[in-house]
Amino acid sequence: MNALQQGGRRSLLLGAVFLMATSAIGPGFLTQTAVFTAQLGASFGFAILVSILLDIGAQLNVWRIIAVSELRAQDIANRVLPGLGHLLAGLVAIGGLAFNVGNVAGAALGLQVLAGVPLRTGAALSAGLAIIIFLRRDATRVMDRVTQVLGLVMIALTAYVAITAGAPVGEAALRSVWPTEVRFLAIVTLVGGTVGGYITFAGGHRLLDAGVKGEQSLPEVDRSAVTGIVLTGIMRVLLFLAALAVVTSGVALAEGNPAAAVFGAAAGEAGFRVFGVVMWAAAITSIIGASYTSTSFIRTLSTAVERHVQRTIILFIATSATIFVAIGNPVKVLVLVGAFNGLLLPLSLGTMLVAAHRRDIIGSYRHPRWLTVAGIIVVVAMSLMAGTALVAVWG
Repeated sequence: MNALQQGGRRSLLLGAVFLMATSAIGPGFLTQTAVFTAQLGASFGFAILVSILLDIGAQLNVWRIIAVSELRAQDIANRVLPGLGHLLAGLVAIGGLAFNVGNVAGAALGLQVLAGVPLRTGAALSAGLAIIIFLRRDATRVMDRVTQVLGLVMIALTAYVAITAGAPVGEAALRSVWPTEVRFLAIVTLVGGTVGGYITFAGGHRLLDAGVKGEQSLPEVDRSAVTGIVLTGIMRVLLFLAALAVVTSGVALAEGNPAAAVFGAAAGEAGFRVFGVVMWAAAITSIIGASYTSTSFIRTLSTAVERHVQRTIILFIATSATIFVAIGNPVKVLVLVGAFNGLLLPLSLGTMLVAAHRRDIIGSYRHPRWLTVAGIIVVVAMSLMAGTALVAVWG
């Protein structure tokens, strides 16, 4: 492979990493982190640490099985059990659409904070920009570049706010391994918001579409999966530290927009403007990721969608924007959809684990035993925590 080909492959791998990471880092990500930091204080660090470990176990299993089977997740599921892929595709698409409504709302809010743009106008402008990307013939290349640039911008600006805030790092580190309170709903929501629903498959499907597949590609697939989780973990920790500094100083976060309150309290008017940029960047990249990945779940189940993939993605974006204009921007939805995606993870990951040991799906590939064990732990842990969380919410 010459230098040009290596550079192109590296770009594809980075594209998958940032598509997954920026799909996870959306408005819900910002809102969830601020809300749970206000509720749990420094002990929220423990939920973040556990969620990162669970995320890695889930991603490595899913991305590997997609790569070696050379099939999208819904096709794998249909081979495991006829009809299961259709069910999984339907659940992922519904969750992706619900999440995308929140993404459009977040983009509108970001533009309102940044430039005073009315919410409905901001939603239309942001959705229009995402649509323009998918109108291009080189849409996937542009998508990769946009998610990479905006992903780095988000991390850099949030790092600035975290440093400015002066968070109690020592207390956060201690409570990350020795918490005073553990809340399962927080862990379920974090995992669901990071690798639940469509996000689990965002990078894996992107690599498959780019031709990065087969057992020979597994070292690259593994590095990409872990790097994506590390990037989301860095962003989560930076935002957690900024929120913790604000909360421990005695400032109460506004219920209507807790993430904005963090940035504003930490860095004043400049911090508030930074929040606008971060919120918009998080939202627009998540709109792109949710639309691309949700569509990838139904394209092999419908010949019409397969023939008109980009038009379907555009329709998905337009529908999300229309729903937002109709119902507004509820903060609670952003948290609850993360929890819904967390509930979906045991089904999707469990299906991939069954496929990992089916020769008619993965051929001669032997899935590492430690990864199978790690995946089972994630499935069992998420099932138990999700059950406990549901009892807490509805009981």
